[in-house]
Amino acid sequence: MSDNPKKNLILIGMPGAGKSTVGVILAKKTARGFIDTDLLIQTSRKKSLQRIVDEQGHERLREIEEEILLSIDVQNHVIATGGSAVYSEPAMQHLKKGGSLIFLDVPFRELVKRVGDYRDRGIAKPKEQSFADLFEERSRLYKKQADFTIQCDGLTPEMICQQCCRVAQD
Repeated sequence: MSDNPKKNLILIGMPGAGKSTVGVILAKKTARGFIDTDLLIQTSRKKSLQRIVDEQGHERLREIEEEILLSIDVQNHVIATGGSAVYSEPAMQHLKKGGSLIFLDVPFRELVKRVGDYRDRGIAKPKEQSFADLFEERSRLYKKQADFTIQCDGLTPEMICQQCCRVAQD
């Protein structure tokens, strides 16, 4: 598969981009383990992401996410990060040491269809910030951090996975 089979493949992107869905398929295709950092957050805190945001605020969710990301020490895994992972420069650098960051770039209009009512999604953003503004803000961060970008418009999860496999070989 890759000349470095221990290399992690780290998926970044907006909520609704398909990181978890693609991640599971990619892990199966490449014989890697799979980690969903949103699930790690929820199980470590025994609360949904939305409940953390409601009770402690979006900044606290980002702090917890950073703690979780910095604690990851694995090889040969696919890691699906939360959408706000890119706010933590230390976490991004930590993850890059073990693998490649792959940005799943999905157009805004498609994300809106997939996510629907984002207010119950546990998204780490200020209450007054619109989903469109969040998209603009994060898109710049994803592009800055990504080792590879996959344009996902019109692609199935399997097709995205194939492209991830191609970049993994680089």
